[in-house]
Amino acid sequence: MSFKIYKVNEALRDVVPQEVIDLEEKATWGDPKRSVMQIPTHKELLEEHSLCAGCPEAAAIRYILASLPNPEDTIIVNSTGCTSLVFPHISLHTVHSLFGNQNSVASGIKRVLEYRFPDKVKDVVVLAGDGATVDIGLDYTLQSFFRQEKITTICFDNEVYANTGGQESGLTPKGHVFKMAPKGKQFEKVPMWQLAIDSGCHYVARLTVSSPKRVEKVIKEAIYVAREVGPTYVHLYTPCILEIGLNSDDGLEEMRARDKERFKFFEYKTPEAEEVLAKYKEEGLL
Repeated sequence: MSFKIYKVNEALRDVVPQEVIDLEEKATWGDPKRSVMQIPTHKELLEEHSLCAGCPEAAAIRYILASLPNPEDTIIVNSTGCTSLVFPHISLHTVHSLFGNQNSVASGIKRVLEYRFPDKVKDVVVLAGDGATVDIGLDYTLQSFFRQEKITTICFDNEVYANTGGQESGLTPKGHVFKMAPKGKQFEKVPMWQLAIDSGCHYVARLTVSSPKRVEKVIKEAIYVAREVGPTYVHLYTPCILEIGLNSDDGLEEMRARDKERFKFFEYKTPEAEEVLAKYKEEGLL
């Protein structure tokens, strides 16, 4: 991977859209201190998206992309879901896996990168929904934790299969009713953040995306710990506002409400993770 891949061909410069040129000239490549605060003033990794208006996932993706400390040397592995519609728009190396096996694919990519570039930092980040992470892909997810793969896993918890009609998932709260779950969920929400801790993750966080700065802090810490210690896990509440019957401008208030209850901010760090983060704080990167 090289900065050269982001250069516009001079022969095409007069016909390339201005936003592409802006991405080359005004983006924050190579700046480990890049921040969500630069989103309004800098051309970033995501110009537009094809998700629903007001979708919290769209905000989450923007915050995550703006928080990556090393985007030019980061590979994102995603799985089938609403986010699949976004990744063709991202100016970043992405790999689309089969539904559920994203952590296995990410593990293989990370190992190859360590072999091919032993003296260079290459971050691998998984972005997947609740179905891919906790239902169909649960075994792959946990096995990557057991093996201590140095990857960061981010779960977008919609609490429902949002792009296939509204089926319940393992992360749907008990009693919730959806179009294709008319009797309501029959068992409690799976506490995936606790499973991640019990399975060997060195950094785990649970939160909504109502606070961009908090998302930035969590993402950076998770990636830094994964680089040097082992697997990390971030659980983000990104509700499907359409499936829960809200208007397109209600997503932020919905997340703020859940900040006070089942998605109250939670963070876990092992002693090894604390040591790594202390080093990055001393370097001014956190």
